[in-house]
Amino acid sequence: MLKDYPIEQLTEPLLAWYGAHARVLPWREQPTPYRVWVSEIMLQQTRVEAVRPYFERFMAALPDVRALAACEEGRLLKLWEGLGYYNRVRNMQLAAKKIVELYGGELPADYEALLGLNGIGPYTAGAIASIAYGIPVPAVDGNVLRILMRVSEDGSDISKQSVKNSVEEFLRPVTPKDRAGMFTQALMELGATVCVPNGAPKCGVCPWQPYCLANRHGSWRDFPVKGKQKPRRIEEKTVLLIRDGTRVLLHRRPAKGLLAGMYEFPNREGRLTMEEAVAYAADMGLTPVKIEPLERAKHIFSHVEWHMHGYMIRVAQLDEAETPAACGEYLFAEAADSEERYAIPAAFAEYTKYMNIRLGQEKYQA
Repeated sequence: MLKDYPIEQLTEPLLAWYGAHARVLPWREQPTPYRVWVSEIMLQQTRVEAVRPYFERFMAALPDVRALAACEEGRLLKLWEGLGYYNRVRNMQLAAKKIVELYGGELPADYEALLGLNGIGPYTAGAIASIAYGIPVPAVDGNVLRILMRVSEDGSDISKQSVKNSVEEFLRPVTPKDRAGMFTQALMELGATVCVPNGAPKCGVCPWQPYCLANRHGSWRDFPVKGKQKPRRIEEKTVLLIRDGTRVLLHRRPAKGLLAGMYEFPNREGRLTMEEAVAYAADMGLTPVKIEPLERAKHIFSHVEWHMHGYMIRVAQLDEAETPAACGEYLFAEAADSEERYAIPAAFAEYTKYMNIRLGQEKYQA
């Protein structure tokens, strides 16, 4: 069990290994509080290689807390487009406004104060405090839980908050006061690059190999233990690409809930027939002239899966500024304009190819 394991023996080998093998990452080159914060929020649920270009563009566009606080929502969502989990960036902006109001635009050098900001939990607060400010507090994420459970053969359920809390308390007294940031990053790095989440750990290059009980007993597959999650809910949807010449009909989602405030293609629950899809467009005051089926697509969120099929519906061309009153909160946008102005979730990526537009990172690839 971790509570009985002599973790002190791991510190120096880990720090020596990190000093020789740490990856060069843009947020590590200048670990200011703001840069650490943005990188840690981006890295939640997202791979490092995917985050790199987003981070660099975000920093160029919004270089400090005040710029983030003042950013118009549409531009903010467009900068985040493709990263998913959009509440992350919304909470960042709420926190930025609070930082400007309460702390003069600088993240507080205080763990408890950081916890009081929107979207910042114990892990992110620990990362900012230790990496940017050198405060000896732990930052426990999935990587850290995995390596500690394996090295000590601890079978506690890491999905329980009580286990995460106990690991934080276990690490707190052994976090080096003079190298807190290095220790935090070394733990993360070991889990991300050596004792990896998918596939066999690279025990032959691990600085903890001589001390690791899972390595000694060949039991790494048994750790960490994680309780079964509830199965994701399946939702059937029909996606409609309604085109008026070069324009496409978009709808802005509600201000709260899944994908809040983003633009989407019109869609309906369930699987519409061609006749039902044509009738839907007609009910909006449009005149369908052609319909063709599109392939099925699937998108996975944390707790729900969208199983989609689609139709391309071409409608009689309207005047440039005209959108029928029945369309309500919908708007016709030029396809090329959609790529630059309207944040469209990656959930619809399978269908944006019919508009010849790209989402998120695709826009920046040669």
